[in-house]
Amino acid sequence: MTTQADSCTPNAVIDRISLVLDAFEGPGRLSLAQVVRRTGLPRSSAHRMLERLVQLRWLRRHGRDYELGMKLVELGSLAVHQDRLHRAAQPFLHELHRATGLVVHLAVLDGADVVYLEKIAGGFGAAVPTRVGGRQPAHCTAVGKALLAFMDPKRLDDVDIDLLSRKTRYSISTRRQLVEELTAIRARGVAYERAESVAGFGCVAAPIGDVGNSGEPIAAVSVCGPMDRMAFDHRLAGPVRTTALSIWRNVDDGGPMRVQPILQQPRPLPGRRPTTATPVRALQYA
Repeated sequence: MTTQADSCTPNAVIDRISLVLDAFEGPGRLSLAQVVRRTGLPRSSAHRMLERLVQLRWLRRHGRDYELGMKLVELGSLAVHQDRLHRAAQPFLHELHRATGLVVHLAVLDGADVVYLEKIAGGFGAAVPTRVGGRQPAHCTAVGKALLAFMDPKRLDDVDIDLLSRKTRYSISTRRQLVEELTAIRARGVAYERAESVAGFGCVAAPIGDVGNSGEPIAAVSVCGPMDRMAFDHRLAGPVRTTALSIWRNVDDGGPMRVQPILQQPRPLPGRRPTTATPVRALQYA
């Protein structure tokens, strides 16, 4: 039997705080009534906790509504930038963005979703509705499919993929489609996404990890852009795979590696005019 004293223990308090903060997962503000519905807490307890979290800057209040506060933003940003993977990936992500001119993502798998650790955007970055800390269904994205494809098949069976959760009419919607797609990705080493997450946009992604030796990926990297700017072949697959390998070696070695950009003959992407001032570059270890 749970006593009144038990309900006030530190663990119980932490659990309630976590419950309240978890209610804010997703965009938008919440009213007190919405927090009560999402948490199941008594109205008086929920109100008391919300007001205390506002005082501590974990939440912000706008009239009668609440939203996540700057304290969480600061801590979340600090956690990301302290992450070893994120630190190891930074120089290579920026190099990939400079070489392709496309939006670059770094993402990890969390259940059936991908969570974005980094987004490096250009002129059309705002048209790609992703953000650091944001989530998307893994089976609808190139980074997600790259991660699912190289998972242990036994663990893949435990991932609760909601194939009814489609982002566009091109999203994978059947188990057979998913199995065939993941098989193809394993064979070629990269994942393609053609308007499956955002209408009119495509992505090319590669897993980061010791996947060639039966290991599982720790993350994935991708380039994204309008369909008429994408090349679903070696022109983008090569740079993306090279970037994934560079990141993995940097993580595995625990320190920065020297990377030497090698100028190649310009091979313009579809819809991109060639220019001698901005050649496509490949990464090479020195």
